[in-house]
Amino acid sequence: MRVCPSPLRIIVNSSLNCSKEFSTKTCHSFPSRCEGRNWANTPVLLRGRPSLIKILIKRRLSDKFPPTFEIPVENIRNFSIIAHVDHGKSTLADRLLEMAGAIDKNCGRSQVLDKLQVERERGITVKAQSASLIYNVDGTDYMLNLIDTPGHVDFSNEVSRSLSACQGVILLVDANQGVQAQTVANFYMAFTKELVIIPVLNKIDLKNANPEAITDQLKNIFGIEENEVLKISAKLGTGVDAVLRAIVERIPPPPVNRDKPFRALLFDSWYDRYRGAVSLLYVVDGKVQMGDMISSALSGKLYEVKGLGILTPQETPVECLVAGQVGFMFCNMRSSQEAHIGDTIFHEGNPVAILPEFKASQPMVFAGVYPVDQSHHVELRNAIERLVLNDSAVTSSVESSPALGLGWRLGFLGILHLEVFSQRLLQEFNAEVVVTAPSVTYKATVIGEKNIKKYRSSEISFSNPSQFPDPQIVSEYFEPFVLGTIISPDKYLGPIMQLCMDRRGIQKSMQNIDNHTVMMQFILPLNEIVIDFHDTLKSVSSGYASFDYEEYGYFESKLVKLVILLNGIPVDELSAVVHSSKASIVGHKICAKLKELIPRQMVLIAIQAAVGGKIVARETLKPYRKDVTAKLYGGDVTRRKKLLKQQAEGKKKMRMLANINVPKDIFIDVLKRN
Repeated sequence: MRVCPSPLRIIVNSSLNCSKEFSTKTCHSFPSRCEGRNWANTPVLLRGRPSLIKILIKRRLSDKFPPTFEIPVENIRNFSIIAHVDHGKSTLADRLLEMAGAIDKNCGRSQVLDKLQVERERGITVKAQSASLIYNVDGTDYMLNLIDTPGHVDFSNEVSRSLSACQGVILLVDANQGVQAQTVANFYMAFTKELVIIPVLNKIDLKNANPEAITDQLKNIFGIEENEVLKISAKLGTGVDAVLRAIVERIPPPPVNRDKPFRALLFDSWYDRYRGAVSLLYVVDGKVQMGDMISSALSGKLYEVKGLGILTPQETPVECLVAGQVGFMFCNMRSSQEAHIGDTIFHEGNPVAILPEFKASQPMVFAGVYPVDQSHHVELRNAIERLVLNDSAVTSSVESSPALGLGWRLGFLGILHLEVFSQRLLQEFNAEVVVTAPSVTYKATVIGEKNIKKYRSSEISFSNPSQFPDPQIVSEYFEPFVLGTIISPDKYLGPIMQLCMDRRGIQKSMQNIDNHTVMMQFILPLNEIVIDFHDTLKSVSSGYASFDYEEYGYFESKLVKLVILLNGIPVDELSAVVHSSKASIVGHKICAKLKELIPRQMVLIAIQAAVGGKIVARETLKPYRKDVTAKLYGGDVTRRKKLLKQQAEGKKKMRMLANINVPKDIFIDVLKRN
């Protein structure tokens, strides 16, 4: 038998000509009776003794993770790391894993918990990941259940779900950039859940770091005293040991009871092609073992527990999970729809009090997704279905377009969410797609009994311009607004306010964080910020401003349908829903773009944008012109005029009868997101 470190690979030679290989996914040491030898580098030969191999594997697993009932509740700590984008959450998670012995210090990997390719390429966390660590403080072993959360506003629902399984959080703040917009949002999210907050200043090793000024910001905004703030460098590992000790000392153990019937909160899930839906559980009461029959409170379905484990961060199988722990379970759930986020899981025949459910995440941005070639429709459908199973926040419905063919209307939490989803389609499934310009969901109040009966409600919702209701049957339109929070140096105050006013924003409040930083809040239409607001904000503030937003509800608005006409013929695929004050601006942009893209033809093409019966923008695409007078070499001028008149009449007749053929590539270039 040869034992290799991380992961353990045991190769058994039962004879000279055959071998069997067993593998586990742990990187911990052997039990104490074997500590005298370096098993990781010592070759040992076993022949025909598979039972001994199973014992060694089991003992190695139980060395760092003893039977769960031996871990007292008072020695368990459940916590999350929350911060703004690029403040060092994943780097701090790496150091915590190293100091707890879960990974080697020189393993050559960073962002260990960021498992997706898109996360590593972009340097952001998209999916919350958990890891269970064993850390010794003053001779006592503690189990630390860590959840590394995303920092971008588009994935705030991941943060909210993660906090439901925690009793405390690490609020990480960059000592160079200071408090940012998402820092404020995450703090109040944890504060309203009454979690213990450990403030930590990261990147104190940077040249421009100013810990004293950032500490003052924390005190002015959140009321955090200076002696509560820890100062670290996650990259170098400076002060990280103090963070681990603070987790043990400040965060309370989970308020659970192991003597009560089993009850667990399902707060995350992912899909595995071999095991079905894998559920991430926070066990609130009792315990669950292999082979138990469990029930879902929402669906009422029964399942047999086929596998249990904890993430170390590799998947490590265990025989049972007890109250206070965070672990994963698979039980032949066929889809992630069965593993409903926020569900309460309990033993069959032992109903329990239902745990509070999560607020369902509502898509805010919608976009059409079409295959580049319709022959790839089936492959793209399978790719979208499998990816939606791993991302429950995405909604999907079938949509068709005369220009682009059969596709889907997908709902996302934001523009970054849309970009990440499209990138994952390409990287994980090699699916090339056309993504149309994003839109939001509008509402309208319908009048008239016949119309209400037709729509089955007096209030209808629509996100596609083709579904825009006739203004004659609508009393009022509504569009979604958000409450945006902007934190920026005060010298950029003027350009930022001008940007928000141009986007129909209404200022709500303004607060000075310190002598050089200001925090502003604006009520903004969601449609005005979904595409390029963040990039423009970074441009006008030289990259220093940060932006975060939250839902603020629907308000009455003057919405119109902008229709694009080619020689008087409407092209529904290019229509858009806009505010009446923006109709002319948007119309001019679309017409100018079509003039550049549509190839010249033998007839004049009038490209127009209309609202109702009024033309608000126009571009003219001139036709090719044949020089019919080239053959003339003299004679009377009337001969020339006669030929030109005949040509003009022919052009007019051709324009009346001709169909303008717009290539599919032009629809793609106009519709796709810039």
